[in-house]
This record gives sequence, structure tokens and C-alpha cells, in this order.
Amino acid sequence: MQKKILGLNEQKINDLVIDLNELLANFQMYYQNLRGLHWNIKGKSFFELHVKFEELYTDAQDKVDLIAERILTLEGTPLHTFDDYVNTAKVPMGKNVSKDTDAVKLVVNSLYELINIERKILNKSADADDEGTNSLMGDFIAEQEKTVWMMNAWLG
Repeated sequence: MQKKILGLNEQKINDLVIDLNELLANFQMYYQNLRGLHWNIKGKSFFELHVKFEELYTDAQDKVDLIAERILTLEGTPLHTFDDYVNTAKVPMGKNVSKDTDAVKLVVNSLYELINIERKILNKSADADDEGTNSLMGDFIAEQEKTVWMMNAWLG
């Protein structure tokens, strides 16, 4: 008989844990980028972007915790080393970004990558009848799509 995790198919859940760890690594990279943007932004948009990047990294920090807790709920082990994050993440690494448009483009490109991973997880979690992960991904996607729209509007 197939083992169940939370009453769900073990193999499908184990596959989801792998994808959630990929999302976790990418969120950690995104978070670190936002910290750097917050610290290093310069120019006429400093005041508005400094505050916005703090808002975004605070939100990303909360999402990192939610993702790790979901992995644990699914009886997995969250990635937790910088090596794991760097070797797994696809989100572009932002180093010494201080120009406003470059910073916002980095955020947008990072969010596109996160949304792609979340959509993949959403499809798999629906197939696994994993409503907890499904709901989490749906919430993340809706919020991030709105942020992408706003950032693209800012870019003009």
C-alpha cells in the first residue's frame, strides 16, 4: 500500500517538496537582492524606492518562512545553506545595483522567475490534491503579478 503524507500520495508530495525547495532558494536570492537594492539605491528615486524595497524584502522574508514551514508540514527538510541557495536559484543575482531603473528591472525579472516556479508548483499541487500548497501558491502569484504590473508601470 502507498504511504500517505497528510493523506496525500507520498511520491507526489516528495516531488512537491523538491520544487518548494527550489522556490525557497530562489526566494532567498530575491530577498538578498532586495536588501542590497534597499542599501545601495541612489538618485532622484531614492526615497520612494528605498521604502519600496524594504516593503518587498520584509514580505519576501515572510514568504521564505511560509515556504520552509510548508516543506516541513509535508515532512521534507528545507534547504538552509547559502551554497544550497546559490547552486539552486535561477533568480538573477544583483550585485552593486544602484541605478533606479536597473533595480526595478531586477525586481521584475526576479518576480517573473518566482512566478514561473510557483505556477509549476501550483499545477503539481493541484494534481496531488494538496490544497495547502495550492492555496499558498495562488496567494503568492496574485500578489506578485500585481507587483510586476506596478513595477512595469513605474518603468513606463
